[in-house]
Amino acid sequence: MNFHILTLFPEMVMNGLLTSITGRAVTKGLLSIEAINIRDYAYNKHHSVDDYPYGGGAGMLMQAEPVYQAYESVKKKINKKPRVVYLSPQGATFTQHMAEEFAKEEDLVLLCGHYEGIDERVLEEIVTDYVSIGDYVLTGGELPAMVMVDTISRLVPGVLHNDVSAEFESFQENLLEYPQYSRPEVWHEKKVPEVLLSGHHAKIEKWRREQSVIRTKQRRPDLLQKCNLTEEEKKLVDKM
Repeated sequence: MNFHILTLFPEMVMNGLLTSITGRAVTKGLLSIEAINIRDYAYNKHHSVDDYPYGGGAGMLMQAEPVYQAYESVKKKINKKPRVVYLSPQGATFTQHMAEEFAKEEDLVLLCGHYEGIDERVLEEIVTDYVSIGDYVLTGGELPAMVMVDTISRLVPGVLHNDVSAEFESFQENLLEYPQYSRPEVWHEKKVPEVLLSGHHAKIEKWRREQSVIRTKQRRPDLLQKCNLTEEEKKLVDKM
């Protein structure tokens, strides 16, 4: 999968993403991540990409042309019109389901705004999706872009050492992940649940599912409305 990040701060993006799991995936050729510096497409000698907004108001606005030319450079490189995600607090909240959808793309462009945003005209022309990582305002779209790349990358075959682990994490089936334990068997007088030591896989899976339901009820009850619970699980929730 190929990520193309349009940004004013390419070093910030690449320094973060070329480490850990995503960095190893790039080295192995499983992912391609590039940061396109929007300033390189400024049409003035000072490489400025912002100006005052018409109608007044606080702050500066990113101009349309540099953003458009940066986008066009990607379009020309891949020889097709790509899907473009604009990271904005006005967008739909990013979810695991979205990540799964984006992971199907061969190329994905992530557009990072800054200052007071980007000229609306270029957004209308190139953006296909508006996405937010939460109901708060950041100084730019770089951190949200990195969050999206990390989340989506985990779903690309081969990126995780154990591909199965991506299938059983939080938010699969709208349930949070069950609690997990490792060695030692007893720590601070707290013992690992007996069922996990039993070797009985059916009982372990049943316990994990129940714990996922319980944890979701306790921490994210809003998610339960989207879950397909069994009658037994519904009774479990009602008792809590």
